[in-house]
Amino acid sequence: MAATAATLSPADADKISALRSSVFALDHISESEKSGFINLVSRYLSGEAQYIDWRKIKTPTDDIVVPYDTVASPPEDPAVICELLDKLVVLKLNGGLGTTMGCTGPKSVIEVRNGLTFLDLIVQQIENLNSKYGCKVPLVLMNSFNTHDDTLKIVEKYSKSNVEIHTFNQSQYPRLVVEDFVPLPSKGHAGKDGWLLRRIDVESSTLSIKYIVCNAPYDVFPSLKNSGKLDLFLSQGKEYVFVANSDNLGAIVTPKTLADVKGGTLISYEGKVQLLEIAQVPDEHVNEFKSIEKFKIFNTNNLWVNLKAIKRLVEADALKMEIIPNPKEVDGIKVLQLETAAGAAIKFFDKAIGLNVPRSRFLPVKATSDLLLVQVGDFLKRFKSIPSIIELDSLKVIGDVWFGRGVALKGKVTIKSSLKLEIPDGAVLENKV
Repeated sequence: MAATAATLSPADADKISALRSSVFALDHISESEKSGFINLVSRYLSGEAQYIDWRKIKTPTDDIVVPYDTVASPPEDPAVICELLDKLVVLKLNGGLGTTMGCTGPKSVIEVRNGLTFLDLIVQQIENLNSKYGCKVPLVLMNSFNTHDDTLKIVEKYSKSNVEIHTFNQSQYPRLVVEDFVPLPSKGHAGKDGWLLRRIDVESSTLSIKYIVCNAPYDVFPSLKNSGKLDLFLSQGKEYVFVANSDNLGAIVTPKTLADVKGGTLISYEGKVQLLEIAQVPDEHVNEFKSIEKFKIFNTNNLWVNLKAIKRLVEADALKMEIIPNPKEVDGIKVLQLETAAGAAIKFFDKAIGLNVPRSRFLPVKATSDLLLVQVGDFLKRFKSIPSIIELDSLKVIGDVWFGRGVALKGKVTIKSSLKLEIPDGAVLENKV
């Protein structure tokens, strides 16, 4: 355990003691999840959530963050490529819902393009590799309790593909009630309202817990080990795992743009490559952190990791990623959200480096506007030429609508059709419904 009762104040030690009794009485989660939950809260209360020392930050050199164009080209011999690919496991983080895009269920089943979902595209990519080179690259989905049941049903459609699909769940932690510091499920809330994902909320004024929730995807490595999948893949001769979000269609590190100023970056810190997130940055240095001049690298949360190294570090309980305190307000209550990032594990791996890839290798879909960007090729096919919109105030299109050449749109235009509708060449639509 990272923090023991000896490193806590007497009051905090009493809290942890009482919390341990309540948590270990729960039958909804595994013993390892119970221990991990207590461990994380203990680490925070013992003072491990410290800001980074800004004076020690250095810009990473090319030997720490390697330019993509300096990496050796892959071998051309298909047999050699097959041998390399047979050492690989592809792991996608599949715990998120599509609620921010107006959808229910796993985000990975949102239709992206040409009738295909994120998951369809992921499976197709691996299918193509396996078919082209005769290899057996498996796909692993790390689900949450929010996505697990739906995902098990969805993956049945791929049963005839040449991709072996595995699933396991990320850790599940309970919410805690402030008044008596007991897990919410202990009060009869055994359903999903008793559990949450991704963050830990703590009242900032007293450090007493309001909500304590499931590990963020940083726990991918312990969860992979605890699920038994890590040992399974090692027994099959697998050596490496590629970890990425299921919504990154470009899927690594890429040049930073103004759209990425709040995202994490890679730095050189005390001689090692390290991930720096905005929540770790002192207030007086936030604007400097957002600069694309000083911090030119953006972390895309794509990781290539040695499986044997994961096993060694997890078994040694050595992956002590920084706890990032993130102040929030929930229903008028000031809370502190504790977070960690998967990429923060990089500093614990020997000879770890970043790879600076082109922007084309990073195409996340976090909102409907990103989805439009991915689908723009499909939309453009519906226009013989771009309509004139100089006098257009608003446009709403619902249905299978196609635009002719030289169409002009003016005022407020709404087009709705249950059948295929073709707007003729040269048509002028003004304040039409």
